[in-house]
Amino acid sequence: MAGHSSAAIAHTGNNLFLRTVANISTLAGWASAAMIVSAVGITVQMIYVRFVLNGSTIWQTEAVIYLMIGATLIGLPYVQRLRGHVNVDLVPLLLGRRARLWLSLITLTISIVIVALMLWYAYEFWHLAYERNWRSDTVWGVRLWKPYLSLPIGFALLLLQLIADLVAVILGVDQPFGLEDA
Repeated sequence: MAGHSSAAIAHTGNNLFLRTVANISTLAGWASAAMIVSAVGITVQMIYVRFVLNGSTIWQTEAVIYLMIGATLIGLPYVQRLRGHVNVDLVPLLLGRRARLWLSLITLTISIVIVALMLWYAYEFWHLAYERNWRSDTVWGVRLWKPYLSLPIGFALLLLQLIADLVAVILGVDQPFGLEDA
């Protein structure tokens, strides 16, 4: 059974930028949840068509795969806002206030750089699929730029949330790693 994290949800204070990013991340979380619910509904429909009606399915499996990948990517900023990603907070808990602040600034900065690079390549990949009108090699033949769009959107929203987290720590609105001092 998973334990509860010692980190709290990202604080926004009265900062308009932080509240706006938090609202965008929450909206992304709701969109991600809707994609998961849609994927479950399509899966149920697919099972009904295959095993009750003894019919064939054309688009359902591919749609479920794209929805689940999209839900994962679009949900990234919401999970970051809730501090729900895998979190090993042993080192930050052992550090003093000043060292924890510096570790947080370094970690967030490196994360921002990595996610920005991922966003760059995700956009490039999406644009290539759009420009060359790539289609899936299935009967459905979906234009791949549509599901691939979740790559740059998801990474852009995660990047925005990471920047907001960094700003919140710098301004003192939020504690490093969301950990309160003991």
